[in-house]
Amino acid sequence: MVKTIGLTGGIACGKSTVAAILRERGVPVLDLDQVARQIVEPGEPALAEIAAHWPEVVVDGRLDRRALGAKIVQDPTVKKELESITHPRIWERMEHWIEAQTAPAVVIEAALMVETGSYLRYDRLIVVSASPDVQRRRLATREGYDDTTVERWLAAQLPLAEKERVATVVIRNDGDRALLEAEVGRIWPRVAE
Repeated sequence: MVKTIGLTGGIACGKSTVAAILRERGVPVLDLDQVARQIVEPGEPALAEIAAHWPEVVVDGRLDRRALGAKIVQDPTVKKELESITHPRIWERMEHWIEAQTAPAVVIEAALMVETGSYLRYDRLIVVSASPDVQRRRLATREGYDDTTVERWLAAQLPLAEKERVATVVIRNDGDRALLEAEVGRIWPRVAE
């Protein structure tokens, strides 16, 4: 049986970089955020179902994410309805992907694992974390955000301590890529065993 390892983290902590490092080492990694985008592409049943519920968020046969986001903000019940359409399809694609793998351990990457409780689906959980100062610097540099926008983004996130509390392993990413690669190399054998 394939061991499943969830991978998540805080904003600007380096979750995607850890996923890339694992891929470079030959570990199969599935990005669930990418799967979530794929299932609402033109021609997908989820998009047709979304269009049936909220026709105004599908424009020229494509999902208007901004319009959908505005709808969710106006009416929080829309999020739950949307999840009832998308989540079963995401889990189905994930299960098919896992079944097709031959490696002893695979990684499932997603931003909101702890927030949604989906981390409970996996055998282990890696949380990538960084200090608030490092997060601020990365958001300012990477996204070009001003201080006010950076603080809004950080305030909107689940506190890292809550994610770390449910982690099997926490990877601290306050340094450069070389340090992160060394840390991934150190923890992976223990997590994948």
